[in-house]
Amino acid sequence: MSDSFKSKSGKVRVMYVRSDDEGEKENKNKRPADKARRDDRRNNGGSRDPREKPKHPRDVNPRYARENPSRDGDSNAKTPWGNNDRSERSGDRPRRQRGEETKGYESPWKTVSRAPGENDTPDHGGITGKSQIDPEQLRRQRQEETRVYGENACQALFKNRPDVIVRAWFLQEVTPRFRDALRWMAANRKAYHVVEEDELTKASGTEHHGGVCFLIKKRQGMDVREYLKTADEHDCVLALEDVGNPHNLGGIMRSCAHFGVKGVLVQDAALLESGAAVRTAEGGAEHVKAINADDFLSVLAEFRRAGYTIVTTSSHKGTALSKTTLPAKTVIVLGQEGDGLSDSAWQQGDVKISIDGTGKVESLNISVATGILLSEWWRQNQA
Repeated sequence: MSDSFKSKSGKVRVMYVRSDDEGEKENKNKRPADKARRDDRRNNGGSRDPREKPKHPRDVNPRYARENPSRDGDSNAKTPWGNNDRSERSGDRPRRQRGEETKGYESPWKTVSRAPGENDTPDHGGITGKSQIDPEQLRRQRQEETRVYGENACQALFKNRPDVIVRAWFLQEVTPRFRDALRWMAANRKAYHVVEEDELTKASGTEHHGGVCFLIKKRQGMDVREYLKTADEHDCVLALEDVGNPHNLGGIMRSCAHFGVKGVLVQDAALLESGAAVRTAEGGAEHVKAINADDFLSVLAEFRRAGYTIVTTSSHKGTALSKTTLPAKTVIVLGQEGDGLSDSAWQQGDVKISIDGTGKVESLNISVATGILLSEWWRQNQA
């Protein structure tokens, strides 16, 4: 506060300084909340809460307002907090309209509008990444690839056709047994990964991966004419009508490899390349060729013209297997486990047989029945 008096030399300004007693009295009159906030700051080492906005000196020290009256009245006065205009500090300033240009102001955040069709992002059909390969080509590649897992299946695949391997995943504990495969893949720039259990489960799509998974290029099925060019004099072909269970197919391929059957006639060659079928075959899939049968009955007729005997099977009708002679060149036809062969396929048989037994069960599992039939053919022609 200040006062003045007149003297000979004119008006003299007198300043009054507050005593320590007055300061203590004022401190006692401060609100408890201010004291609590000050204590909190003291307990925190004097640091201010970063979420708390800095206060203007006039809000903290009443003396500031008394000693700086011009700053409150001058709306253009500049302070360390910027313009003192209360409407600006209180957030009451008018909002700028979207798209309105402000003189002297340029925001670093800009919205760029493009006309429809200009620099549109191409649709990759769910395939992401930075590759510049045509999305249709990527989609075809995915359709031409499959995953094979299981230690025996992958060992046999690497031994017989390593060039089809695209990528591989291994658990650490199986790498010593795949040492040759790892060396070959490194030398031929094939990607492989040593991963944890959960990563391998994700890569293979199953928990029954056996510690290894290969991503490979699918084999394409053979045309019947192509197969007949390389057929032996003693040759048994297995024909499967509407059989799609991968575990049954794996067991069938395992029996085929054991009894020397090289050709399997199927309506969809990709079924023999599924991961579950190849794993169940335990390496037998590498010794079996898929023969395409888009028209199942016409392909059977073509085998007949090439000198093969068509043998159709049933669980409850036909000649007992124990009383049947199976020729050296034979096509054994089996149907799905539930319904068996269709009537049209059954009628194609030059020989119609069943597996004789006690009759206590309606039928055998198709992979078990295949093993029995192929074993009898092997006994009669190859043993």
